[in-house]
Amino acid sequence: MAVSGLHWCRLSDLAAGRGPALPACGVVAVMPWLRRTAARRAAELMLARAGAPLLVLAVQDDQRAGPVAVWNAALQQVDSPLLVYCAEDAFAGRQWLRLALDGMAQLPGAGLLAFNDGKWFGQLAAFGLVRQRWLRTLYDGALFHPSYARHYGDVELTLIARQQKCLAYHPHALLVEVDHDKDQRSVDTADRALFLQRAATGFDRRVVDPALLASFG
Repeated sequence: MAVSGLHWCRLSDLAAGRGPALPACGVVAVMPWLRRTAARRAAELMLARAGAPLLVLAVQDDQRAGPVAVWNAALQQVDSPLLVYCAEDAFAGRQWLRLALDGMAQLPGAGLLAFNDGKWFGQLAAFGLVRQRWLRTLYDGALFHPSYARHYGDVELTLIARQQKCLAYHPHALLVEVDHDKDQRSVDTADRALFLQRAATGFDRRVVDPALLASFG
């Protein structure tokens, strides 16, 4: 049964320029997925609890390219002013989007909002709400630096936002990754090496605060 506000596609379709024609909406959430049932459950809850207009674009990573490639490809075809990046194991709290929009509004010039993910307490936007106008100043329209595959793209983006003092946070805007084995898994070693390499140059000289550069090393 179709769910209002939920749109499905594949990464291969996005790469070929065949993404779905989305209705106009101020916020689009892009959700990479490998397990359709998990993605559907997460998207349904996000839509039901948003408290504000929302579309969810659930993108199957049929090329096994990794979530960064999915988010970046989707961004080329999503023209909403605001974008949520999340995963198929997201769990949304009540009014999560309305509260996030409130949090953005309370910080003039906010480019990125970190959701309360139960772990980073607003210091890292593991799942985030991002303003596309701000993104266009960073990576030529991509969400994360395209050389990352799975990890650290969100860390780099967050550190840039913190350097620019445009990272917002609302403690009640809850969007949590439900992964019971997360703390036992190691990060992608190639992504970590790339992060350290880019941090050494301040991410193309966008971050100059030594404390920020050392915070996730």
